[in-house]
Amino acid sequence: METQKSAGKNGKSKKKGKSAEGSKEEDYDSESSKVDNNKKPILEDSEKSDKEQESTNLKKGAKRKKKSKKPAAAKGQEANARKSDTEPESSQANTKTEVPVDTEQSVKQDDEKKAENVTIKDSKSDHQVPESLINNVLKHSAPLPSTTPTVKGYDFNDGINYSALFRSYKHSGFQATNFGLAVEEILRMLVARRIPLEEDQEDNLEEDEFIRRRHGCTIFLGYTSNMASCGVRETIRFLAEHRMIDCIVTTAGGVEEDFIKCLAPTYVGDFHLDGKTLRDKGINRIGNLLVPNDNYCLFEDWVMPILDKMLEEQKKGVLWTPSKVIARLGEEINNRDSIYYWAAKNKIPVFSPALTDGSLGDMMYFHSFKNPGLVVDIVSDLRRLNTIAMKAIRSGVIIIGGGVVKHHICNANLMRNGADFGVFLNTASEYDGSDSGARPDEAVSWGKIRKDSKAVKIFAEASLVFPLLVAETFVPWLQSVKEEVKRPTGEVYFDC
Repeated sequence: METQKSAGKNGKSKKKGKSAEGSKEEDYDSESSKVDNNKKPILEDSEKSDKEQESTNLKKGAKRKKKSKKPAAAKGQEANARKSDTEPESSQANTKTEVPVDTEQSVKQDDEKKAENVTIKDSKSDHQVPESLINNVLKHSAPLPSTTPTVKGYDFNDGINYSALFRSYKHSGFQATNFGLAVEEILRMLVARRIPLEEDQEDNLEEDEFIRRRHGCTIFLGYTSNMASCGVRETIRFLAEHRMIDCIVTTAGGVEEDFIKCLAPTYVGDFHLDGKTLRDKGINRIGNLLVPNDNYCLFEDWVMPILDKMLEEQKKGVLWTPSKVIARLGEEINNRDSIYYWAAKNKIPVFSPALTDGSLGDMMYFHSFKNPGLVVDIVSDLRRLNTIAMKAIRSGVIIIGGGVVKHHICNANLMRNGADFGVFLNTASEYDGSDSGARPDEAVSWGKIRKDSKAVKIFAEASLVFPLLVAETFVPWLQSVKEEVKRPTGEVYFDC
């Protein structure tokens, strides 16, 4: 009986539940009818302000995302809700509008567009390019000074005129322009060099002929050893022969390679020759140049007796320095093809603070076993070089390459608060902080080049460019010099 009563109660409760659900469905239908009745004005409002509705939906979506992350099922409903925007109004009436989960990303993109102030117009209604795009791409230029040169290269319809071709480099751009500027800078050195010394500038009291002031501009020439190894050697020899430079700074290789060429030739090879094979054959490679090892054996045979003589002279009171050693070797070689033959003859000092860093150092090392005691003083040369710079009325530097030759010249000019003129020629860049790659403006910061200087650097390979520089500057200048001086030997040279 209790069981039946219980069942009866349950049955009653089921009926009650059913009637309750029925009432809820009726309530829902009534609410739906209300929505249908009110649907028209709501849609009209949304058509009037689509942007306001979209903004409201974005804000609601952002709030919902902050409260909780929706499950995958909710994402599916949202996708359906997005589809419903394109469905007929009757289906929209029974579907609740949901905001996509990536609302935050949409807001961010909208903010970026506002920040860029780019207004994208409806292509259907307006085909004009947005003004902001025009301002970005077709921004008007500020006027350049009227003296700004225009780019113009050489016209070969005028025939082949190499001088005109090289003059056109200045307005060609890139390193060609730097070449043109370097030509002008060297010509400024030569003009200053021809200015006569005033009476109080005469250096008659200086006993050292090699550092006595001679001209209105003292020209320093620096180069690395590879310039003596390649054909640039003959260009440098020309400058020393006609005394168009006052001071040379080079490396040990820059000294010995010149002398070795007087004893035996250097050959043209290839950059890709195998090092192991060359070593087995006793051939040394300098880039694409080849130097047989026998050449260095000949150099040893030539230089060892000279070192013996120098040691004997040292015992009698002679203090040897790198510049004095080089001058002595220049006298001993007695070969007009040598740079240092002419440097010694014309009293042009040659400094090499790292004189032992090469084959000449090897010879001194071997000599120290056979006949020890030779001393080479580098401090005396430092004083000698710095004195030349300090004596200069005006100073010009031409430096091929970098490293010790570049810094040694520049540091000497620091003693006079910087060189007045400067031309640098090498392939090094400044990104690694090297002195070789440093532009002239960095030397200005150290006081090695004067603040009002127009010093220029050419980023180029010197064997290609330096002979052209000399051809456009020193050679025509030499030809224009009127004063000729005869040497006691009857040789004619121009004192430039």
